[in-house]
Amino acid sequence: MPDTSQYRVSANAAVDLASIPTRHGFADVRKSGKRLARQRRRIARLQERLFASSRTSLLLVFQGMDASGKDGTIRAVLKGVNPQGISVTSFKEPVGEELSHSWLWRHWLTVPARGQIGVFNRSHYEEVAVVRVHPELLAARGLAHPPPQEFWDERLSDIRAFERHLHVNGTHIVKFYLHVSQEEQRRRIMRRLDDPKRQWKFHSSDITETALREEYLSAYQTAIAATATEFAPWFIIPADHKPTARLMVATVIAETLAAMAPEMPRPGPDALRAIASFRDSLANVPEDKGRA
Repeated sequence: MPDTSQYRVSANAAVDLASIPTRHGFADVRKSGKRLARQRRRIARLQERLFASSRTSLLLVFQGMDASGKDGTIRAVLKGVNPQGISVTSFKEPVGEELSHSWLWRHWLTVPARGQIGVFNRSHYEEVAVVRVHPELLAARGLAHPPPQEFWDERLSDIRAFERHLHVNGTHIVKFYLHVSQEEQRRRIMRRLDDPKRQWKFHSSDITETALREEYLSAYQTAIAATATEFAPWFIIPADHKPTARLMVATVIAETLAAMAPEMPRPGPDALRAIASFRDSLANVPEDKGRA
């Protein structure tokens, strides 16, 4: 299996996204599909134990440029997982009641309960990426713009505290940045525009957003460097080739669940006696011969 540690961002390390490859050096991409299926089965088995034990939880955070493949990766990697044990939340621009609370409020509401896998498709990092590129969005919260540097430092400090609190209370966190090249992003957006079934994804703002790539790269690499910790690691996944990107993500998730070591709960003495008694009572039920 591929070594995923090469994609993990070391704590306190500087991050330069422009120097990080957007394609894997994975030797045999033809086997990506079979290996992904194997990792999906592994995830499903471990998730079953996680759900049954209900002792800890896992939060998966996905970020990336438009057309980096977040939606497709989430679907492909978590296919086959028991839907009772997973929730996916996609964070759009805050509206209504969300704006009347702290910017982290809506994220607190959707963190996974014990035994669950929670997925953030976009996340609290939008507030230090999109909002940093578009500080005018702060006006909706009654905040001045452009804010001083200390404002962003404080938000990044809040994120570290938020994630540390979750970790201390039993939520393991893994964060993925799907790293796509400008050329591949352009090709995917063009295919989206040419496909009637996918044109609904287009928004007029996409035109201006793609022109702000460098600003987004700067905001993301600052956020990743400031929040890459041992308890909430970032993985920068080369995402130009979708099959291998999905394999890498699935492998990281499977390895994380395995390290969490969830176990099926064992019944206590009273439960075992009740099980034995119930088994005996079922064994003594007369066999139904059916109607003549």
